[in-house]
Amino acid sequence: MKKLVFLFGLFLGALSATAASAAAQDWPAKTVKIIVPFGAGSTPDIVARLIADSLQQKYPASAFVVENKPGASGNIGTDAVAKADPDGTTIGVSIGGPLAINTLLFPSLPYDPKTDIVVVTQLVTMPSVLAVNPGLGVNSVADLVALLKREPGKYDFGSIGNGSLSHLSMEAIALKSGTQIVHVPFTGSPQAMTAVIRGDVQMACLPAASVVALAKDGKVKMLAVSLAKRSPFLPDLPTLKESGIDVEADTWMGLIAPGKTPPDLVAKINKDVAEAIRSPAVRDKLALQFMEPVGNSPAQFRAVIDAEVARWAPVIKAADVKLN
Repeated sequence: MKKLVFLFGLFLGALSATAASAAAQDWPAKTVKIIVPFGAGSTPDIVARLIADSLQQKYPASAFVVENKPGASGNIGTDAVAKADPDGTTIGVSIGGPLAINTLLFPSLPYDPKTDIVVVTQLVTMPSVLAVNPGLGVNSVADLVALLKREPGKYDFGSIGNGSLSHLSMEAIALKSGTQIVHVPFTGSPQAMTAVIRGDVQMACLPAASVVALAKDGKVKMLAVSLAKRSPFLPDLPTLKESGIDVEADTWMGLIAPGKTPPDLVAKINKDVAEAIRSPAVRDKLALQFMEPVGNSPAQFRAVIDAEVARWAPVIKAADVKLN
């Protein structure tokens, strides 16, 4: 009897492996839904549609549909991916908030980013830019730090919301430089940049796509980028680390799938999407948004997420960041 149970177990295991292999070979299904946890026109939405268009060209018999599910700092859309069938018919584009930072900010999440979600590949990286109102009279990060130290608590910074990367970046800058700045949240990058231009706040650290055109028009002044190394799109702009502030804030996006998606299927999706994101046509379109394609392995992407949690946990604690 024990032998029969053992053989039946082997049969089920072989059957499961065969089904997973078949699913990988058959991907994509007739319709593949790509869920974006933010609204239409957001940067994750732009990236998702570029991927969908590229995959559509490769697999014309399938349909790649982008579905926006915004809300709760990206948690709603990310949870929709986590709870979808793990058969390759639903994948998603998410960012550092729902996959890393929100685990530090929310008392609980409707999904576990480590078990309910499979990370497929990091899609892109994009610098944030520390920008100031020109009337502030500073020309470098060192100038800004000196000003903030002379008058602690006098100056404000804008962000795209409490607990956002734009918020935490500035809190980290204040923490590392020993200065005090007052946080003023807005509903998005355009509103925050408008506030900097008008002088309602004096500075912000926001995605490059929101800043560069305004800087070229002289409406704001760029002081540094937030990446570990200089951006190829802004080679003359130093990093925060080069400027003496040990802060790194990478605005990245990644592809995810439901947690029980078979490894063979994850590998197939990874291969197709990595090829799409690194293709010349997509690369050129990403460059218009100051984004660089990545297309790494699931293990490498998971390491990026773990590093984000480690990076922002002490900042959130030190700044006592809480969600209202």
